[in-house]
Formats: sequence, C-alpha cells, structure tokens
Amino acid sequence: MSESRRVTACLLIIGDEILSGRTRDANLSYLARWLNGEGVELREARVIPDDRTVIVRTVNEVRRAFDYVFTTGGIGPTHDDITTDCVAEAFGVPIHFNAEAERELMARLIGPMTEGRRRMTRIPEGATLIRNPVSGAPGFRLGNVHVLAGIPAVMQAMLETIRGTLEGGRPVQSATLHVFAGESRIAATLLEVQERYPDVSIGSYPFGHQDRYGANLVLRSPDGARLAAATEELRQALIRDGFEPGIGEATPTPEDIV
Repeated sequence: MSESRRVTACLLIIGDEILSGRTRDANLSYLARWLNGEGVELREARVIPDDRTVIVRTVNEVRRAFDYVFTTGGIGPTHDDITTDCVAEAFGVPIHFNAEAERELMARLIGPMTEGRRRMTRIPEGATLIRNPVSGAPGFRLGNVHVLAGIPAVMQAMLETIRGTLEGGRPVQSATLHVFAGESRIAATLLEVQERYPDVSIGSYPFGHQDRYGANLVLRSPDGARLAAATEELRQALIRDGFEPGIGEATPTPEDIV
C-alpha cells in the first residue's frame, strides 16, 4: 500500500433502466465507502446507456484517466446485456466461453444450462474472473477495469472476493460538525479555515430540521492529524463568530433536506 500516492477510481453505471428512472441505483454510495476502506478515492461516477459506441468510448476514456474503473450492470443473460462485449472491444481482445466461469455458474445453478445462462460465461481473453458467490455467474477484471453485476447484493458479494487486491493509498478519514445557521452566515468562516488547510476538503451540506435550518460541515483528509487540527480550528472559529457547532451530523428526515 502506498502511504502517499493518491489512488483514484471511476464508476460507470451502465443501463437504460437507470437513465429512464425505472430502476434506482443503489451501488454508488456502497462502492464509494468500500473503496475508501481500500485506500482508493472514487473521484467520478457516470451513468451511461446500453449503447455500444458510448460504452466503448467511455471505458477507453476513463481507464486512462483513473487508476481503477468499476462498471455495474449489463452482464446478464439477455441480448441487451452488452457490457462484456464492449469492454472486450475497448481493449481490442476477443471473447471466449470460459470453462472456469462455466464451472462457477454450474456450481450454483438451479435448473438447466440455457443459452442465456451460458452467455454469461463469455469472458474477454486475458481477463481474470471476479467470483460471484451469490448466483455463480462471475464478473471479471481486464487491465484496470473491474466488471461487476448491477444487482446490489451480487455486486457487494463480488467486491468481497477482491478485498485486499487493490493497490491503495491511505483511506480518507472524515469528521463532521453541524451548525444551525444558514450557509451564507458561515461561508466566510469556512473559507478562512479552508485557505489555511488546502489539503483538507471542507464541504457544507444544508438541511432543514425541526423548523430550523442548518448545515452539516464535513471535513475529509487521509492525514488524521491535519484533519483533527482543521476540525478543531473550524469549531473554534464558529464559536468565535457566535455559533454553537455540534459534533457529528444532524440527522434530518429525507423530506427535511433542502
């Protein structure tokens, strides 16, 4: 593990059903937290359609820009599951039926091996399998691209099979203060502290809660000492300016969030 290098990742959420609103993505926040635990920062996420040209172009763009790329969706048994073909095309390699992938699927298969099911054992040449302990049909890794299922329970199980295999940096730590004040009233204070701690990310997230408005102030850094110093300095600056910051996040209900 590198203690200094910033290791980055991008998520490609692939599927017309996400863009149409029929399906709500549940993988982004889970993957971001999982990657942080591995010392990898999720720096970008894109939702793209089941369009071969778009997928190939996007995979090639992001695999050159980030240390790791993760895709979710499009590796099922139907004709519109084209992620595997597109990743192979992006790398310029052929696809073959993979005997190991077939064994993995057969071990958990209920019912006959249909053509659709067998289609899920097609793996690009040179890829390594990402096991699927839930339903058997594996994902794969090709270069720095990890291809995962879109079903959240399956995606999460797949991630556990590759835990510890990524070359990460230091996990990003976070601290949170909350203050019952409008953002416009604390903006100058936030800027003052941010300018003294350019290596600490400081974000403000407004909310409305119990007929009061406020903001959760989230500080993030891989350096625990710098994070603690910036958090205490921000807390003291808010007190100086007449506010009463609380430790941790105020928890409004979803309908309260503004």
